[in-house]
Amino acid sequence: MDVWVAGAIFAVSYVAIATERFDRTLIALLGGLVLILIGVIDQHDAFAAIDFNVIFLLAGMMVIASALGRTGFFEWLGARAVHASRAEPFRLLVLLAIVTAVLSAFLDNVTTVVLMAPVALVTARRLDVSPYPFLISQIVASNIGGTATLIGDPPNILIGSAAGLDFVAFLVNLGPVVVLILAAYLVTLRFAFRGQLVVSADRREALLGTPPEQMIRDRRLLIQSLGVLGLVTVGFLFHAALGVEAATVALLGATLLLLISGLDPHDAFRDVEWSTLLFFVGLFILVQGIVHVGIIGGVVGWLASGSSQIGVVTIALVWVSAVASAIIDNIPYTATAIPIVQRLVADGLPAQPLWWALALGACLGGNLTLVGASANVVVANVAARAGYPIRFMQFFRHGVVVVIESLVISSVYLWLRYLV
Repeated sequence: MDVWVAGAIFAVSYVAIATERFDRTLIALLGGLVLILIGVIDQHDAFAAIDFNVIFLLAGMMVIASALGRTGFFEWLGARAVHASRAEPFRLLVLLAIVTAVLSAFLDNVTTVVLMAPVALVTARRLDVSPYPFLISQIVASNIGGTATLIGDPPNILIGSAAGLDFVAFLVNLGPVVVLILAAYLVTLRFAFRGQLVVSADRREALLGTPPEQMIRDRRLLIQSLGVLGLVTVGFLFHAALGVEAATVALLGATLLLLISGLDPHDAFRDVEWSTLLFFVGLFILVQGIVHVGIIGGVVGWLASGSSQIGVVTIALVWVSAVASAIIDNIPYTATAIPIVQRLVADGLPAQPLWWALALGACLGGNLTLVGASANVVVANVAARAGYPIRFMQFFRHGVVVVIESLVISSVYLWLRYLV
């Protein structure tokens, strides 16, 4: 009975989020709390399912981003990008997508979009074009770039821990296919947003005539903020060796910055996207409900029992992981799928193609829907707060093309490299 009840509540909540008749944060919280109220999952298990590493990582980076925003840093970075692209909007779109993908690989995609989404908004405003191509492409590029490394996307951290795979292993095995997928996406961009990126010659000339240095408003705070961000970045790269989680690094950085800068903490905390954080709280509980009753484990277990052929299982794992991650968020899905892959390996199937198939499917599938990955939700809420809400179906129409394209490339890559 609990299976049907949990499935129905999840489905209704998901449809309500997709149709956007109500605020997505309220729907996620209501769905999760109803599961607790009717006893499908008890409160202790529900709250234990909340990934506070994600919540506090976001909170810490939002405080740092708030400080950077006060300095004019995002305007300066946008102006530098405009000059580097000669104010040609498509070239600028590609440039920002590449920067986002690279940063996502070596910071992580959530941190990257916290920093880059304001740049996209500022840049579009200066060009006087729609911000949607820049915002949507940053979501997609962050998920693609984050796929390449151990720290780039949370599912990879889970997989690396379970399989004993390090940073170099991810980069060597997933880096090549990520470069191919990103290149294909940059070609797709040419056709996806044509007609939305037209800038007059007069505006281009005016933008190129404005020195980026004029955008900086507080040099002292800028130096302090960039210094702390640099330390936080180093902390992200070595947090495993230090024995601390990324959230601890981010919160420590935010606290240090508030102490040395003299910024009013109340002002900084007002800039935190609390709606985004509470959406994740509700979503984690909601997803834990269907994990708890065995729905997700049953689907993945069915996949595992469907064939003993490594080629069939590997390709199916990529596609099933992508669809499942797009629906329930890739973090809880990956946590559920890992024991299944471990069982397959214990039964004698080779480990390498299965782990890389899970990583590719879970990370790239996040580009299918607006709630498929943490980075998507962050950008969507930043955009909504700025007055440019990204609609669920608006993103899906773009994402479905990108995900199919990415999964086809991934399937061919896995087959040629590990299965032939």
